[in-house]
Amino acid sequence: MKSRDALIRLKRFEVDEKRQTVEDIEAMIGDFRQMAADLDRQIAIEQERAGVTDVNHYAYPTFAKAAVERRDNLINSARDLEEKLKQAQERYAEAEEELKRVAMLEERDRGRSDSESDRSSLEHPGQHRVAS
Repeated sequence: MKSRDALIRLKRFEVDEKRQTVEDIEAMIGDFRQMAADLDRQIAIEQERAGVTDVNHYAYPTFAKAAVERRDNLINSARDLEEKLKQAQERYAEAEEELKRVAMLEERDRGRSDSESDRSSLEHPGQHRVAS
């Protein structure tokens, strides 16, 4: 039973670890999107200030060009992280299923052990089992 308890603790740890990974990736995606939105606002302000919205125009602000590039990189990074998020969610779901399976085995074994002790006490009513 002790090895089964250790296995359950290990599986719980793995589930917690995978859940934390999913949460971290979700937070990163949210941060990247927020930064991209902030850059969008800065780009719009800079374009309005300069009076030029055409990126290829010679008078287009250098800051706006750099901000557009950073924003695009953030959007691409968020897209890449979305794929990693799907994979992390799948691993998390698999770990949860594995934990449920091990917990069900433990419950079944515990039920089997309880029924054996009940049967033993019925067969030998004068004897009591000592808990160890």
